[in-house]
Amino acid sequence: MSADVANRRDTAAGQEHWPHTVSDPADARTTDDVAYTPGALDRSAPFYVAGHRGLVGSAIWRHLQDEGFENLIGASSRELDLRDRAAVEAFIAEHRPRYLVLAAAKVGGIGANNSQPVDFLSDNLRIQLNILDAARTAGVERVLFLGSSCIYPKLAEQPLREDSLLTGYLEPTNDAYAIAKIAGILHVQSMRRQYGLPWISAMPTNLYGPGDNFSPSGSHVLPAMIRRYDEAVRAGDTEITNWGSGSPRREFLHVSDLATACLYLMEHYDGPQQVNVGTGEDVTIKELAGLVASATGYEGTTSWDTSKPDGTPRKLMDVSLLRSLGWSASIDLPTGLDDAVAWYRAHREQARGA
Repeated sequence: MSADVANRRDTAAGQEHWPHTVSDPADARTTDDVAYTPGALDRSAPFYVAGHRGLVGSAIWRHLQDEGFENLIGASSRELDLRDRAAVEAFIAEHRPRYLVLAAAKVGGIGANNSQPVDFLSDNLRIQLNILDAARTAGVERVLFLGSSCIYPKLAEQPLREDSLLTGYLEPTNDAYAIAKIAGILHVQSMRRQYGLPWISAMPTNLYGPGDNFSPSGSHVLPAMIRRYDEAVRAGDTEITNWGSGSPRREFLHVSDLATACLYLMEHYDGPQQVNVGTGEDVTIKELAGLVASATGYEGTTSWDTSKPDGTPRKLMDVSLLRSLGWSASIDLPTGLDDAVAWYRAHREQARGA
């Protein structure tokens, strides 16, 4: 099986460095104690980025390269179907990473989540179970699982705190995806409790940036807007219609900021609590449309189709925990949008969903 591997060394470092490798369930721990002190990761150790060609995974891959990691491991979906348990077990057993970020997932916007709940639930559960179970068997020392802000109840108090998890009903348009991500958090917490593994979870807010999905039917709100407004500019259109009322408030984080937060958490945090990752600031969808119009140069009018669903009224993350650890976002929304629009225009023909 082929794989993208940067300067890969032939090593089984995963089992050499961590004392809690578990091959027999009888060796499982039964307490919440995890004997691990976060610190700088070994830049020469094997590091597997699951989903390294997606929006999140590619940003993490670039950041790790910039930070001097020499032994990055990744496989495309054509090389490795993460829903195939046997194939995942064989891949991780062969490469034996010491570190792993689980950034692979089936993702989409409101329309896709609402119309394909079985796909989002089944695919994501299988991906997570396969990777996390195989990582435990192979003795992967440090794992970061990435979820989503949609795990929190639809009407949870704003901003969304980590302890709001499982305190109310989910937004019904993406509840299947949210349940899968909640299962991933509990899987990581269970690995800590049963096997004493220093694995952690991070919950990003809405993301955007290079490598996003720009499909008109399957993308999230911001890349869909970028495509729509760019097409209007190129076609000379003077009116655009967006879904919903435009009143919901959303928070947006540039994916490069998320990438830096992921490495920061792996080197500075260890605990069972999932960590929110965001900017701590939000805008209305109408305000977002205005910013996208400015970034693309669109000068026409925008109307709103209120027959379409708005989704959750507000999703703003409480990032107090992350800030207390010493990390804050550095890319403001207008700057990030300029970057995202420039990337899309430079890669328009090759961009996902084009």
